[in-house]
Amino acid sequence: MKYGDDTEKKSETVAGESITRREFLKRAGVAAAALSLPAAGVFGGCARRRLPHAAKALILGMDGVEPKIVEAMLRQGRLPNFRRLAEMGGFHRITTSIPPHSPVAWANFISGANPGTHGIFDFIARDPKTYLPHLSIASVQPAERTLKLGEWVLPISGGKVECLRRGPTFWQTLEEHGVPTTMFRIPSDFPPTETGGRAISDLGTPDILGTWGTFSFYTNNPPADAKDVSGGDVYKVAVSNGVVRTKLHGPRNDLRKGGPKCAIDLTVYVDHSAPVAKIVVDGHEVLLRQGEWSDWVQVTFPMLWRHGVSGACKFYLKSVRPDFKLYVTPIQIDPSNPALPITTPAGYAQELYRRFGPFYTQGMPEDTKAYSSGLLDADEYMQISDFILNERLEMYDYEMSRFDEGLLFYYFSNTDRHGHMFWWARDPAHPAYDPKLAPRYALAIEDLYETMDGVVAKALSKIRGNDLLMVLSDHGFAPYYRSFQLNSWLRDNKYLATLDTGEGESDIFASADWGYTKAYGLGINCLYLNVEGREEQGIVRRGAEREALAREIAQRLLAVRDPKNGRQVISNVYFAKNSYTGPLVDSAPDLIIGYNYGYRGSWQTAIGQYTTTLLDDNDGVWSGDHCIDYIHVPGVLFCNRPLGAKDPALYDVGPSVLEYFGVGKPKEMTGGNVL
Repeated sequence: MKYGDDTEKKSETVAGESITRREFLKRAGVAAAALSLPAAGVFGGCARRRLPHAAKALILGMDGVEPKIVEAMLRQGRLPNFRRLAEMGGFHRITTSIPPHSPVAWANFISGANPGTHGIFDFIARDPKTYLPHLSIASVQPAERTLKLGEWVLPISGGKVECLRRGPTFWQTLEEHGVPTTMFRIPSDFPPTETGGRAISDLGTPDILGTWGTFSFYTNNPPADAKDVSGGDVYKVAVSNGVVRTKLHGPRNDLRKGGPKCAIDLTVYVDHSAPVAKIVVDGHEVLLRQGEWSDWVQVTFPMLWRHGVSGACKFYLKSVRPDFKLYVTPIQIDPSNPALPITTPAGYAQELYRRFGPFYTQGMPEDTKAYSSGLLDADEYMQISDFILNERLEMYDYEMSRFDEGLLFYYFSNTDRHGHMFWWARDPAHPAYDPKLAPRYALAIEDLYETMDGVVAKALSKIRGNDLLMVLSDHGFAPYYRSFQLNSWLRDNKYLATLDTGEGESDIFASADWGYTKAYGLGINCLYLNVEGREEQGIVRRGAEREALAREIAQRLLAVRDPKNGRQVISNVYFAKNSYTGPLVDSAPDLIIGYNYGYRGSWQTAIGQYTTTLLDDNDGVWSGDHCIDYIHVPGVLFCNRPLGAKDPALYDVGPSVLEYFGVGKPKEMTGGNVL
């Protein structure tokens, strides 16, 4: 794809209830919170004085762009506009975060500081009082005070939607000094920071269920592992006389006793001879041929008398016969009537809706889980990716057409998802490599980078004189060949005590004996000591005992070798007290595990599980990753002016932009000016 040429019977739920990857993505009272949010406190904006500025700054964020691939394509002449930008100023590898997770890295970028200041240490955080995991970026809570009337639970105080990232943002500081800003799809900023400018959130923004994306899949013949499908719900349906009668499930209704799920009728009429079906839902009728996608369908889930929560979704008729298969995207927050704050000011969402209609509002909207589970194939996943990319490109044109002053940040997520989902196709050494399919997708990443080159072309056409242009990624990419089971290792080495026999599969929440546990893993790269006075049942004393235990575990982890090939599994172990500065260091994991190139912490580790093995092949299509030792996955930084620093880091970008506009950085920002 080229871009940038300006020569322009009853349904039965089969989804499981055991703790899996999906469990820490569970809904968080979104609907009740939405109906009880105080309008001014969450949605309100404030006027601010604008000052005239002759120059402007444009930052393009391209998630996960890998320097080695870019460098090869530059040599091949396949990225002419990236090359032109590099020749104007420079191309550098930019230091990412420790660990190099997108929410952590973008928080470094946003705050101009490291995790010890902003408090985002992983995709997953934990409550030290309960040890239970939660998502690290944001919290959505219903009203604390309620009134019970029969089956109703009515809020009498406001709900709460809170961004868990701490500290100021660099564009907040710009706005305070009269510089207008637009932050388009900014990750790690949900709900968006309230300023006088425009912003729409991305990574961290939930779907209507309050999760990071829960799809629905309806079939008369569910797969045997349907209950283990992560990131979606599989519903068994019957096709009776050509009709499927089922439900489309929405958010939990915490305004009713017990918080039942909202649901609306979903009926599908299957043609008796042609591969066609008519979908009827919430007053809409959608006719689809097999293999066809619908446009956005807006739906409303009744909540309280005449009040409801609206969302938008797309339907994909995968198969009519012999098996009926219907996929429904995660239900997006409806931008025409957002249930949660996705923009600032609130009217910005409606402005975009009026121009573009419904659009993806969920952060990380590419449905990697449906593809990973096998419910969608690579072509079908690519279609979703293209929908998202085309939407972003159209909105990019819109924002660029009116960008005349101040700061514009614009974010593309597809570059990261392609690295995750198509690495197998370019790497014959990968356990998931399929020689029959690989030729079709081997250049998927490079092809997308060429599309991004067109994005850079449009940016270059907008830049004049003293204007500043930066194109950056938050991290690079690496193959994900093997998974390390950190909690299994801790159990086997007597750091994690369990109430079971110690040989099976379980999780720390059900089976850890905290009175004898010294350390546990939670999150992809995080190892916590069970510290007295911090954890509810901590036993490791602060001071010398804590430090000695951390050193001992680190040394033993560095000695781990893969019995399959003799390679070192972990290349570095980072101590939080040495890697971070700021007021939140004691909340950090004590050790950050830097996995070697080709290795990563397992999905089980991320949610506190342990298994019977220590190392496993990764034979899934989620085949590339970056949650490893940060030294292996720097990002890219292109700039239209030479940099005054050899080794720029993500947390230097914000202070540099502030300096460009003649604005001093807040004391919380530890990054420096690299321009």
